[in-house]
Amino acid sequence: METKRLIAQCCEKQGLTLLAMETDIDHVHVFVSAPPRWSPALIANLLKGYLSRFLRERFPHLKKVCGKDHLWTSSYYVGTAGRVSAETITRYITECQGK
Repeated sequence: METKRLIAQCCEKQGLTLLAMETDIDHVHVFVSAPPRWSPALIANLLKGYLSRFLRERFPHLKKVCGKDHLWTSSYYVGTAGRVSAETITRYITECQGK
């Protein structure tokens, strides 16, 4: 719940449009619309950094997860809507990932 709130807060502060979001134990699906100047890497790093900072502040036990100094892995997946409608992507995130 806190993760979803923080993602929405970060998107709002940065002027990103949050279209859909679901979280699971070990990953997060976020569908955002951003101005062309925002690269996918910048968005992923922005969200990860924002979440990490605030989650570690609120939940101090996360400061060292599995003996590591970072909360997230450096990897992420990016896809574009291209030939798929926004509705299809939103449905996938909410129905398939929102178990």
